[in-house]
Amino acid sequence: MDKQRRILVTSALPYANGPLHLGHIIETIQTDIWVRAQKLFGNECRYVCADDTHGTPIMLRAKQEGMTPEELIAKIHQLHEADFQGFGIGFDNFGSTHTDDNRRMAEEIFGKLDAAGLISRKTIKQAFDEIEQMFLPDRFIKGTCPKCGADDQYGDNCEACGATYSPTELKHPKSVLSGTTPVERDSEHYFFDLPKIGDRLKTWLDQAEVQPSIKAKLNEWFESGLQSWDISRDAPYFGFEIPGAPGKFFYVWLDAPIGYIGSFIELARREGLSFDEFWSKDADTELVHFIGKDIAYFHTLFWPATLMGSGMRTPNAIHAHGFLTLNGEKMSKSRGTFIKAKTYLEHLDPEALRYYFAAKLGSGIDDIDLNLEDFRYRVNADLVGKVVNIASRCAGFIKKHFDGRLAAQLERPELHREMTDASAGIAQRYERREYSAAMREIMALADRANQYIDERKPWVLAKDEATRDEVQAICTDGINAFAVLMTYLSPVLPTLAAKAAEFLNIESLTWQGLDQPLLDHPVNKFKPMMQRVEESSLEALLEAAKQDAAEEAKTKAGADKNKPAAEKREIAPIAETIDIDQFAAVDLRIAKILEADHVEGADKLLRLSLDIGEEKPRQVFAGIKAAYDPATLVGRHTVMVANLAPRKMKFGLSEGMVLAAGSGGSDLHILSPDDGATPGTRVK
Repeated sequence: MDKQRRILVTSALPYANGPLHLGHIIETIQTDIWVRAQKLFGNECRYVCADDTHGTPIMLRAKQEGMTPEELIAKIHQLHEADFQGFGIGFDNFGSTHTDDNRRMAEEIFGKLDAAGLISRKTIKQAFDEIEQMFLPDRFIKGTCPKCGADDQYGDNCEACGATYSPTELKHPKSVLSGTTPVERDSEHYFFDLPKIGDRLKTWLDQAEVQPSIKAKLNEWFESGLQSWDISRDAPYFGFEIPGAPGKFFYVWLDAPIGYIGSFIELARREGLSFDEFWSKDADTELVHFIGKDIAYFHTLFWPATLMGSGMRTPNAIHAHGFLTLNGEKMSKSRGTFIKAKTYLEHLDPEALRYYFAAKLGSGIDDIDLNLEDFRYRVNADLVGKVVNIASRCAGFIKKHFDGRLAAQLERPELHREMTDASAGIAQRYERREYSAAMREIMALADRANQYIDERKPWVLAKDEATRDEVQAICTDGINAFAVLMTYLSPVLPTLAAKAAEFLNIESLTWQGLDQPLLDHPVNKFKPMMQRVEESSLEALLEAAKQDAAEEAKTKAGADKNKPAAEKREIAPIAETIDIDQFAAVDLRIAKILEADHVEGADKLLRLSLDIGEEKPRQVFAGIKAAYDPATLVGRHTVMVANLAPRKMKFGLSEGMVLAAGSGGSDLHILSPDDGATPGTRVK
């Protein structure tokens, strides 16, 4: 850390179609801590970000709210800025992808890619919603995964098995907008020929600082063969129109990362920075991205390809993090555990969450759990009970007996050396994003300082005038230990660090000041710096999150009423009415498909081996051969009639019946329960 580094840092662009939640905040906190640490160490480090403002979801959300897309993104931008400011995120510039700077850069980069022979045009088939009269983005189509058979999957990738595919491969697709089955229409699209620079991309990936698990996943893509990347979308679409191509727009994942450059241009204009020193191919500035693991593919493949293909520099490091869970479970709107950033800020100290995230974050991509009980205990024990407590228990003696002035020398210089000798290791922890290890080391030092004060008992010595001078030296040791600890914690707790500096009567806490203890120095009257986290505050937070979810559901329900009706179609006549006893006689059970095979000599049948919780699996012959590849059924859960009399067939005994909807042939859809249903559970 002797030589000053110049670093440009970004975090992923939050999408401008709604407010931030704590999952967004964990990333910006992780980034902000790293940036503040670099600045603390004396490096030239700048942090830029922007709202991601383009795409069909923005256009549709604006329509839903009765405003233009420009009005929507301006409104969301204000909300995002307020949330980030509330959590102490120190952007050097927070911009938007919908700016003239970003348009110019997108057009310039596209032109360079085209001139380099990396852009091709070809006609493709796309899903079209005839009710909404628009081509559907991948995420606006849902259906059955063509790889594993999981239902309710998006048009670009399966959340169940991780497979990627095109929307046209999806089985039983439905438009998310209208609920109708999309039709296929031809459209000319622009493609980035990634295979042409695959070797250069592979070289970059081998050299860049990317986590091993992310590299391994990317290497799978290289091994299976890179495909051309579709970088255009059809009108109607909110974004930048491709020059010379009316009705064609840049796909959001092309111009969104360029937003890092657009945001930097705003900063450079304001501060007089050189563009080339940061973005040219030969720039010695480090470029570091922080992202969620769900968008690693775009940042470690498409984004560096865009940069190198247009003759610009590539990232030095891309750091991915895991998802945020709450009390061990995925945040859920239906359960009222989906916490908005604004809701948190209305109930709890943002610095408490910054510390808790730091105490949980490592350099890997594991998910991070916000356990509220652990959160309350750790913040109260570590920050209030250990760190702030050192200043609190020493300040009163200094103020009362020594007119607020520290001693001229330390009573135990070895304690101060022990504190400051840890600086190199803690700095290395910050550099490597090993925040949890850094927090443990800092808290161990806090324990050591509190132990020293407990051993010397200044409250006893202060009662005797003969030993009162010792109290001043002991408390000077304690307050200097507090200063060192708060310097170490300042990247995590900038607001608390500012309060500490005010108490210590210094301008700010600095890395260079670690070796210079405050001696014969006046300190200010101690004021409470941090409140304990109370259980009642956590309960109020969860209750507010439930209210947020209820309000959002109410708003969505109102919007759904205004949607165009789904297409009408003929259905089979409803059967004669039965009573509840007749229905109860049918024993429906959840079944797990253990095996699925073709039946030799049968045109329509598949043989299924079903687990319904009995000692032996049941064999069932189902007439779904035209609708399903048997390999996609294995592992799925479905519903079967368990008390149907066994039927002897020439292929074997069929011991039940699986339930399916549809007219027959390829139009059959077996029923699947929600997650959580287990084999043998009765359907009522």
